[in-house]
Amino acid sequence: MRSRATVALWSVFGVVAIVSSVLVLRRPAGDRLSDLHIYHGAVRHLQAGGELYAYVAENGGPFTYPPFAALLFWPLGLLPEGVVQPFWLAGTCAAVVAIAAALGWARVLPVERRQVAVAVTACVLMLSAPVQSNLRFGQVSIVIVLLALVDGLGLTPARFRGALVGLAAAVKLTPLLFVVYLLAVGRYRDAGRAVVAFVGGALVAAVVLPAESWTFWAGTMLDTARIGDLASLGNQSVHGMLLRVGVPAGTLPLLWAALVAVICAVALLRARHLHLDGRPGHAVVLVGCATVAASPVSWTHHQIWPVLAAMLLVGARGVTQRVAGGALLTVLVLSLGVLLSRVAPTPGVQFLLENARTLGTVALCLAGFGGVAVAAARPAARVWSRVAVAGAVALAFFAVQPLPAGADPTFKAYTRADVDNPRYFFVCRSQRQCGELAASGRPITFGLATERTKVRVNGVVDPTVGRLEYRSAPGGRPRSIPLVEAYPGQWMFSFRSANLAHGRLVAYGVDGALIATYTEFRSG
Repeated sequence: MRSRATVALWSVFGVVAIVSSVLVLRRPAGDRLSDLHIYHGAVRHLQAGGELYAYVAENGGPFTYPPFAALLFWPLGLLPEGVVQPFWLAGTCAAVVAIAAALGWARVLPVERRQVAVAVTACVLMLSAPVQSNLRFGQVSIVIVLLALVDGLGLTPARFRGALVGLAAAVKLTPLLFVVYLLAVGRYRDAGRAVVAFVGGALVAAVVLPAESWTFWAGTMLDTARIGDLASLGNQSVHGMLLRVGVPAGTLPLLWAALVAVICAVALLRARHLHLDGRPGHAVVLVGCATVAASPVSWTHHQIWPVLAAMLLVGARGVTQRVAGGALLTVLVLSLGVLLSRVAPTPGVQFLLENARTLGTVALCLAGFGGVAVAAARPAARVWSRVAVAGAVALAFFAVQPLPAGADPTFKAYTRADVDNPRYFFVCRSQRQCGELAASGRPITFGLATERTKVRVNGVVDPTVGRLEYRSAPGGRPRSIPLVEAYPGQWMFSFRSANLAHGRLVAYGVDGALIATYTEFRSG
């Protein structure tokens, strides 16, 4: 029966992998494997004699990795991008299988049960948002996870252990936390090899690409603006959550550093205990989760570690652990912030849904896989009641929180410099058209453009409107919306927001008096 189940599961995996890959390849050219497009374009730009970090793809994305990564990507530039794409997708699917197999090897299970566990893990990984994001964007993140996992579990030959962690860190810096883990568990030689591999990769890049190496290590490495809007919902790191809360810029670095230090220290301590307890897979995954929480930016495609952690929790014996794993797995398969944004009853609950992945990952780092093991020894009925009470208390806590009300992860108001961009100013494109809307008899005439993680609002105001303010949610701080004179005597505005479910736009007259308040937004 188990062999049949294994075959069935791998069949499901194959179907999902093929369908997902085909859907990616059928996306419009400008939205297909966009990160792979950056890798390929940047390498070709470099091969043609251009500056690596001056390259900007057609989709606006620059190359953000260390120069050693460009050397690893060098073969990509020797082939047409259309040839590289299907092989990249196949490699991503193969990496999913390898990750599932590596994690399955680390679990103490009978052979047949281990085979089923590997197949289940591969299927869940393939269905999760992080892996789908790796497929959609053509990301290298899944390979970074595979290298750190295999090396952390000690699956490489003894004389090479640690080298894969170093190579992973040479491409993306966050795996350096695994060096600390190797030291914490007494694998000193492995930690030394990891450092040598990391430094060696950087030195090779410095010899081959000296100008690019200087540019990256002397400044580009710290330029987070190149990565994207770190306050957007896709960045489910502690840093991203603090940005969405609205922590002042002067306080943010110290607060973020303090929180990251605590999270990493606790996670490493618990990982050491797990390693000594004979659970190396749990230990390595926990450290991986700490890298996701601690990194300044953790996009969806970086969040594979929490999926693995959720699978390990679901496979545990304790009821509380299984519930926690199921909850974490749910938020990693579904985007609750997007799906439930319009039904969140309060700003605090909305904030909880939007930051569920961050909060779940941090909770795992602090509690560890054994943090709730005591509950497993108690009667199931009592455990379920405690889980229900704890869930209700957590929900009530966020329901009364006023702090996130003014936080809007993607808010931006546009100015005169942006008026020629049709994505921002789209309700009218001529003086006559805008004039007709301004003379419609309404203080404001709206136009909406809904995207996956944001809503754009563009409108025309009549001559009675002198000032606009927008609040993302009740109790939130007001945000000034500039009035832009697109044409002589005709005033427009444009801004974007995560969603408009709790938004309120207030129009004031030229004398400062309140003219109108808008809480329901629709075009026209």
